[in-house]
Amino acid sequence: MKPRRAPPLPHIDPARCTGCGWCAAVCPPHVLSLVPMPDHTKTSVLHNVGGCTGCSLCETRCPFQAITMQAATTPRAPAAPGPGPSPGTTA
Repeated sequence: MKPRRAPPLPHIDPARCTGCGWCAAVCPPHVLSLVPMPDHTKTSVLHNVGGCTGCSLCETRCPFQAITMQAATTPRAPAAPGPGPSPGTTA
């Protein structure tokens, strides 16, 4: 059986990104966020590569064509696990 190909990842062009936030708002797994830049603007970043599903809604929604989906060049780390039960509790 062939290993499954990793879904493409959003590549954000900082020269085209205006920091409008539409991509972060439409992202189902919430792996895009806006970060402040030194010049007091904002830009979008992919903050959780492993959580990205490759759905490309961010690329579709970006009104400035700042996002393109590109094949992952390195193996992706798994998504970070959610919080587990607190120590000393039973499930």
